[in-house]
Amino acid sequence: MAVVSELKERYENQIVPRLQERFTYKNAMNVPKLVKVVINMGVGDSIGNPKLLEAAVNDLATITGQKPLVTRAKRSIASFKVREGMPIGTKVTLRGQRMYDFVEKLFFVALPRVRDFRGVSTKGFDGRGNYTLGIREQIIFPEIDYDKVEKVRGMDVTLVTSAETDEEAKELLTLLGMPFTPQR
Repeated sequence: MAVVSELKERYENQIVPRLQERFTYKNAMNVPKLVKVVINMGVGDSIGNPKLLEAAVNDLATITGQKPLVTRAKRSIASFKVREGMPIGTKVTLRGQRMYDFVEKLFFVALPRVRDFRGVSTKGFDGRGNYTLGIREQIIFPEIDYDKVEKVRGMDVTLVTSAETDEEAKELLTLLGMPFTPQR
């Protein structure tokens, strides 16, 4: 039997009716939902040291529970000493149960561990209902052992929703537990 995450259960039982009431959707299938989460970690400094790329892949796999894809340069950039096809980053796309597990861990465990955390900005929306969040250190995740980290590096987390507008997406993420900064 599949284990349903607490966040998904709360979405189905509490959040869908609230969003349906707030935005007057005729059908529960019209209510916006989380489609996927894409985590991207740039490793441009791996050009000189391939072990850094391996360490980044291991860190991302530990955080997400899924093996990352190594992204490669699309074109050569001489000023950065990058050649076409060189590995320059890693990314993971999470869907389904792993996505909900990661989002729950991000909202309720990792983000509160950020130093001087006051919430995340509401300026990360792209106009189509998706939200991108930059994280400066991978060590905020509890799975990462600080003593074994090769280099502290950041990552971009993109939450892709089925919402049509940023307002709908913001309401969805707020109800899911995203700690937005209070508006003044």
